[in-house]
Amino acid sequence: MLIFTTRFSKKKAVLIIVLLGVIIAAAILFLGRKPAEESPAPQLLTNEDRLSYLQSMGWEVAPEPVETLRFLLPDRLAEPYLSYNELQNAQGFDLSPCCGKQLSRYTYTVTNYPGRAEGIQLNLYICEDYPVAGDIFCAGANGFQDTLVYPETGK
Repeated sequence: MLIFTTRFSKKKAVLIIVLLGVIIAAAILFLGRKPAEESPAPQLLTNEDRLSYLQSMGWEVAPEPVETLRFLLPDRLAEPYLSYNELQNAQGFDLSPCCGKQLSRYTYTVTNYPGRAEGIQLNLYICEDYPVAGDIFCAGANGFQDTLVYPETGK
């Protein structure tokens, strides 16, 4: 039979227990963390890329945009951009990282909006070849503006 003995004080015992606790806590934090599996936004270099992206969201649009506009987003979001960004946050977009950068807006005619055969348009905003914002809108007396999320029922 083998007997092993050692001497250490209460201070050393407490220190060892505290160090072991810190090591275990660090291991749980770092090894237990899983990176958020966020699908990267698709790069939209061409009109075909934009059409494919919109189709993947459920939208059918005319093959060519009715309007293309390039503009510089201000260095700081102020109205009306702040209100518009709230709409974008609701669908996972955020204009804030694009402040001070050039954006392109592509406006398409929507051909499959539930309950409305015509008069619906879609704006898609691109910054550095990536989608950063978008909305569906209808002008006029019964007009509206909404997110790019395809509606379950007509509005």
